[in-house]
Amino acid sequence: MAVGHYYFYEEVLPFVATVTAECTTVGLTIFYKAAVTKGLSYHVFITYSCAISALLTLPLAYFCHRKTPLPRFTLGVFGRFFLLGVIGFVCQSCGYKGIELSNPTLSSAMSNLNPATTFFLAILLRMESLKLRSASSQAKIIGTLVSIAGALVVVLYKGPLVIPPHQERLRLSHPSTLLRGLSDQADWIVGGALLTTGYVLLSVWDILQAKFLKEYPAEFILVFWCNVSTFILSLPVGIVLEPNLGAWILPVDIKLTAILYSGIMGATFGSIVHTWGLRVKGPVYVALFKPLSIAIAVVLGVIFLGDDLYLGR
Repeated sequence: MAVGHYYFYEEVLPFVATVTAECTTVGLTIFYKAAVTKGLSYHVFITYSCAISALLTLPLAYFCHRKTPLPRFTLGVFGRFFLLGVIGFVCQSCGYKGIELSNPTLSSAMSNLNPATTFFLAILLRMESLKLRSASSQAKIIGTLVSIAGALVVVLYKGPLVIPPHQERLRLSHPSTLLRGLSDQADWIVGGALLTTGYVLLSVWDILQAKFLKEYPAEFILVFWCNVSTFILSLPVGIVLEPNLGAWILPVDIKLTAILYSGIMGATFGSIVHTWGLRVKGPVYVALFKPLSIAIAVVLGVIFLGDDLYLGR
């Protein structure tokens, strides 16, 4: 019975929890893309999402870790949490702006970079062993190269149309059609570059979190302070770059829904599961589930956003 409990908590539960977290993350990108098309600023989105998550994780951190023997909370510990908040803020900014310029399907496809870069960093920091004669190591290397190549293809190759959009596009006779097409292609490439940056930073974030959790094993406290740090950064940046006060007043529509979903399911539930998975299974294990989001994003993007699906994308 003890063996069964161990297998459930060490293998089954992390698998189910990580898959569920990936599904909620894809749902988050779908809600965000729908909201940003209605005028939602990603500065407002990040700031409000982190504020909601910080309020939710504060009581969770207190009640779940009040009896846990933890190292003393020093300035050095806070500095490490704040560093994670800085990386998280830049990572989210790149990611959400990249989705704004492209779509959730590209974001999920670019997530192929996450396991590849996490694997490389884990080897460099000796968190993962590499034996060139081992079949397991060879498979990881080949999978890493294929993941990087696939991500580049998604950004640079469009391919033939597989599923047309729900809404009719502008006719070819429209004088601005060519310029609009070039602009869309440029946005796609810039969006891909931003998403690339975001997922590389996510790998760094995962590695640092895994190392910090060994010294301070309290995922609820870590998620709380990361959200507080990101909020501290995003609020002044958002006010400067989004000075229109009207953008910060949210009507009861898809914009409010996206922020509530992000704060509750993304920045709270998803982050807690992600951080717990890093502590239990390590960064490479968590990163391996990122490509699963591609199929989910394709289906949801075509159904709910009316995305046009090309072979290369």
